[in-house]
Amino acid sequence: MIEPKNRPGFTDQSLIRNFCIIAHIDHGKSTVADRILQLSGIVPEREMRDRFLDRMDIEQERGITIKSQAVRVPWTVDGTEYTLGMIDTPGHVDFTYEVSRALAACEGAVLLVDATQGIEAQTLSNLYMAIEHNLTIIPVLNKIDLPSAEPDRHAEEIAGLIGCEPQSVLRVSGKTGEGVHDLLDQIVMDVPAPSGDPQAPARALIFDSSYDSYRGIVTYIRMVDGKLASRERLHMMGIGMVHEPIEIGVISPDMVPTKALTAGEVGYVITGAKDVSQSKVGDTITSAIKPASEALPGYRDPKPMVYSGLFPIDNAQFPDLREALDKLKLNDAALVYEPETSVALGFGFRCGFLGLLHMEIVSERLSREFGLDLISTAPNVTYDVTAEDGSLHHVTNPSEFPEGKIKKIIEPMVAADIITPKEFIGSVMDLCQEHRGEMGTMEY
Repeated sequence: MIEPKNRPGFTDQSLIRNFCIIAHIDHGKSTVADRILQLSGIVPEREMRDRFLDRMDIEQERGITIKSQAVRVPWTVDGTEYTLGMIDTPGHVDFTYEVSRALAACEGAVLLVDATQGIEAQTLSNLYMAIEHNLTIIPVLNKIDLPSAEPDRHAEEIAGLIGCEPQSVLRVSGKTGEGVHDLLDQIVMDVPAPSGDPQAPARALIFDSSYDSYRGIVTYIRMVDGKLASRERLHMMGIGMVHEPIEIGVISPDMVPTKALTAGEVGYVITGAKDVSQSKVGDTITSAIKPASEALPGYRDPKPMVYSGLFPIDNAQFPDLREALDKLKLNDAALVYEPETSVALGFGFRCGFLGLLHMEIVSERLSREFGLDLISTAPNVTYDVTAEDGSLHHVTNPSEFPEGKIKKIIEPMVAADIITPKEFIGSVMDLCQEHRGEMGTMEY
């Protein structure tokens, strides 16, 4: 039973710890999250299943996390109950935007590294993002129960990377639960409490949203300052809309309505709005009666890497596709799209994705969740074409290629630093040359 002082809406800010779990794909984030849910006791044993926070069928089938999931868990240390706001994040590079938004809602990050594989590409990428956000990093080696695990060697790698002592790297097993209790104690000790002002006008950051066909838009928020009470009129500062919320609450692990959300808490707001333009990720929510004067910084817009056209097989489904993309955009803020027409395929949308897996997942979600039959064109990138007369054309589709003589064509290139053990240098150089790579400098 939660004591009144630590109920949602009454939580002492000094007892809140918000953190996310970051790692390379398949390093065991969701399994460790499962053990945390079990240890905290918020999920009964009979309801527990593997990858509990992966709510979508497609996540369960593929064994990957696509959506960040926020959940509130209680944890007691030395007789004091703390509230842990945990966000389980995806590991694949195509869902980096999910990770960056989760980091903005936290004060700490658990950096998980597979004890059999060591530091990999997304380990570094996510770590640098966490450092940019000034988060407290808790390094953890997972899968120590496996026979091929080399915890001592990889602990030294991590220590060299983030500048800590190898013995301070925690060792856990998401499968057996070993070390997870110590990890939660460490989170309470190391991650700072939120620093918002409980007395200031309310300010909350929208870090995610989804569409419920019965209740409309569900907006997930991180309270920064002040307090939002249920039935208190809300003002969305970016889009200028005023709403009267139907429900305010926290996720633990299902939605639990509360009377208020206070500074430092992570929760949700349901306004009943059915129009998808009435919520935007990165916007600031404040009170309509006592509004804040300045909005929160929000997020940088994602930059698509790959483009593809999506067309309904039956052109009569075009309005349905538009509506489906609008609703999916609520849940996947990295999706970018604009209408386009094709002589062969009719009306559709040109969509920008963060990568090929992102493209595949979006197509599959559109067909599964909205019952659409779609044709997708071959993925491509954008080109800047300069004609002989000096005119510049931004080409996103082969059909837009200008007529006549071409002076030059510029395509996007990647400037990459490749870090590799010396025995692989020859193979890596061959791989780069096969893909039109040009080598700059090499350092040992």
